[in-house]
Amino acid sequence: MSQYDNVTVIKKANQYFDGQVTSRSLELSDGSKVTLGIMNPGEFEFSTSAKERMEILNGDLLVLLPNETTWQSYSSGDVFYVPENASFQVIANSVVDYCCAYL
Repeated sequence: MSQYDNVTVIKKANQYFDGQVTSRSLELSDGSKVTLGIMNPGEFEFSTSAKERMEILNGDLLVLLPNETTWQSYSSGDVFYVPENASFQVIANSVVDYCCAYL
């Protein structure tokens, strides 16, 4: 999906890691939520309470998902899923443009 229609955009940015990762929240017409974000190069650890679908729109990164021992590479067009109540590690090799859907 290249666009979302009929959304509510929350103007205030979500900022993490001293502004190295930022996103904007969207509330979709069906009540679901997504964030559109930018991640600067670096190493980050995220925690989630809901299951997430992460879509990489541009850039490339390495991801270590919960209960995994091998880092996986993701780049433009790739998708990965994070289980609820989990933490995962990311190494952004470039500026990463992403979309996170909360499932």
